[in-house]
Amino acid sequence: MGSSGAARSHCRRAFYYAVRTTGVYCRPSCTARLARREHVNFYATCADAEQAGFRPCQRCRPHEPARAEQHAAAVAKACRLIEAALLGDDPDALVRDLQDRFPKAQLIGGDLDFEPLVARVVGFVEAPALVLDLPLDVRGTAFQQRVWQALRAIPAGATVSYTDIAARLGTPRAVRAVAQACAANALAVAIPCHRVVHKDGALAGYRWGIERKRALLEREAVR
Repeated sequence: MGSSGAARSHCRRAFYYAVRTTGVYCRPSCTARLARREHVNFYATCADAEQAGFRPCQRCRPHEPARAEQHAAAVAKACRLIEAALLGDDPDALVRDLQDRFPKAQLIGGDLDFEPLVARVVGFVEAPALVLDLPLDVRGTAFQQRVWQALRAIPAGATVSYTDIAARLGTPRAVRAVAQACAANALAVAIPCHRVVHKDGALAGYRWGIERKRALLEREAVR
């Protein structure tokens, strides 16, 4: 409730503008170079802009809370939540990814408090029929959170298409936005974006590699 409520509140500003030539949408206060008026669309919420196929600007970050909202959220947080679960073959690359995502965080290896949580994630990969009930800090736009919630409802061993997810959300034309939400997922396995495929059954892009996606699906199919 807390995370989705925060997402809704910061996605309801006066308006957002999107630039068709770049595929990016921004806050009105963005310092990026102004686009030509004929290339600009306006949207009431960031979810509307993403459903139209635009991605958030990396400069003004319209899909994230303002600094005051971020501070309030940090003060209110009373428990340790999992914000990212990344996959990869290179430990150094994974550490660099974490440093880039959380530049102000102190990274601690072998944290005894977190080891049971890591073990549960690993155990879920080995036995995907188990229920993975973890304290997740799911951050994203209102639309992204709706997509991720729909992904968590896909049972192990099953797959759905991006088109299916868009239809389930009542936004059948937002297939591209659904794919972008899957690509933005930073909680591998916990939010099973690997279970989403093309409508013809072909494997689509996976931020941690198509072969890893194939391996996860094959493991789930035989369990």
